[in-house]
Amino acid sequence: MSLKVPKANNIQLFKEGFKHLQGLDEAVLRNIQAVNELSDLVRTSFGPNGRNKLIINHLGRLFVTSDAATIIREVEVVHPAAKLLVMASQAQEAEMGDATNLVIMLAGELLKKSEQLLVMGLVPSEIIKGYEMACAKALEDLEMLSTSSLPSLVPPPPSSKSSTGTSTIINALSSALKPPIASKQYSFEESLSALVAEAALAVMPPNPKNFNVDNVRVVKIMGGSLAQSRVVRGMVFGREPEGQVKKATRAKVAVFTCALDVAQTETKGTVLLKNAEEMLNFTRGEEIQLEKIFKEIADAGVQVIIAGSAVGDLALHYLNRFNIAVLKVLSKFDLRRVCRVVGATPLARVGAPTPEEAGYVDIFESIEIGGDRVTVVRQLMEGDEGFNPGGAGEKSRMATIVLRGATANHLDDLERAIDDGVNVIKSLIKDPRLVPGAGATELELARRVVDYGAGLKGLSQHSVKRFGEALEVVPRQLAENAMGGAKGNEVVSKLWGLHESKEKGREGWGVDVEAESDGTLHAPSAPLYPILDSLIAKSWAIKLATEAAVSVLSVDSIIMSKPAGGPKIPQQSGNWDEDD
Repeated sequence: MSLKVPKANNIQLFKEGFKHLQGLDEAVLRNIQAVNELSDLVRTSFGPNGRNKLIINHLGRLFVTSDAATIIREVEVVHPAAKLLVMASQAQEAEMGDATNLVIMLAGELLKKSEQLLVMGLVPSEIIKGYEMACAKALEDLEMLSTSSLPSLVPPPPSSKSSTGTSTIINALSSALKPPIASKQYSFEESLSALVAEAALAVMPPNPKNFNVDNVRVVKIMGGSLAQSRVVRGMVFGREPEGQVKKATRAKVAVFTCALDVAQTETKGTVLLKNAEEMLNFTRGEEIQLEKIFKEIADAGVQVIIAGSAVGDLALHYLNRFNIAVLKVLSKFDLRRVCRVVGATPLARVGAPTPEEAGYVDIFESIEIGGDRVTVVRQLMEGDEGFNPGGAGEKSRMATIVLRGATANHLDDLERAIDDGVNVIKSLIKDPRLVPGAGATELELARRVVDYGAGLKGLSQHSVKRFGEALEVVPRQLAENAMGGAKGNEVVSKLWGLHESKEKGREGWGVDVEAESDGTLHAPSAPLYPILDSLIAKSWAIKLATEAAVSVLSVDSIIMSKPAGGPKIPQQSGNWDEDD
């Protein structure tokens, strides 16, 4: 007779108050549902006809935008599975700066298709295996779909005096930038892409691989229209210099991070003044000390001071007397950038800079743009009149796009579109290959992946086919956002027919968002301008979307600890005091 071992009940494994969700219904399907909600939130903002979302964040700031990266950053997603998608889209934003919406939308669609397979009885491991095979096939076929590539972005030397080479590069760059900018700011893509191309080429180093997106800045000035926006070579600050001196050329620059003012003592004291003479002489010592400091700075040859903190009235008086221009830059990030432009070392003490610590600027001037006074800090480039070969022009290329617009929200949205455009240039420098846009590439990949799945054996063929069907979401969503659901389905059916045909260039057929004929167009040879997308951005988006979907599918239970902190006090309406 065997001995019965008593079973222990209620083993306390985790801290009290934890949540444990497991199994297909509780964990997997609920995760898929959460991800679909996030995907549905941003998919209506996809493409040129995407709708704007009005978001008010936890600080009460208002955003009106169709940029997926901004939407998901400001809504503060807390669901753990949806957060995996948010992290994938943030990785895309950091790496490519564009196609964040594509990552969320494709991952959401992959999980939607996997839900059907789970209900049919497939296990998550089979679906994951099929998705990974399909992803590898899609990335392999994507390499073959490149129709053209961007020409070399090295600007011709200014000594050649030929503007043809520069204008050819600007035109090629503009045509590559129009599709990504049009997806954010439809109908403004012509002017915005020209501005971004001009600014990027102005700061393009001799080796384009060293291109720094931080060298293209944006300054927003309210009023006027987008047509009045322009590119200014150098850094532009939305304020004028503090003192009377507003302009300096070929000047030595000193940058101070501390306040330019009389030093305050740590302790407070009381002073008894007995007559008028004592009162007049009370601050005389401080004045003499301050005058001595600024005389030393002026004798060191400094003509421009950039101050990162307050500038006192007495200090300003001596700066005006010694004919030194002073500009306040309160942002520490802008202070770092201006140090890079002028080649100066920021000083934490008030005093004359050493030759190594001082910087140099070719032009420091205050100009008027649309009624607002702004300050421009500019280095002359080779080929500019008055260029100094010994200056810092080549090392510190910087261009600023001065944006004009009617409202602050519109200017913010234009700035986001410009940021996307500059990041697209960075990705095109890594890999200049372009593929057909307007959903053509995704539909061609869908067709090839479905055909590949049909030739496979075993259960993984179902998930490979579903992966192909999920890629259809891009042309479908473009068509639905532009023409509505029923018309969208009709356009996708026509596109399938064109891609299945044997005609040459069938891979280039995509969605015509203006639907001037039947809702389809040949993207590489579109009537207005060719619609081409960056191959590397699409490659990263497919990779990250698949990884995010696989991560969600591989979760079989969720364990949440009890949140830290005391109980939440419910908000009470009306007066909380009983005596009121």
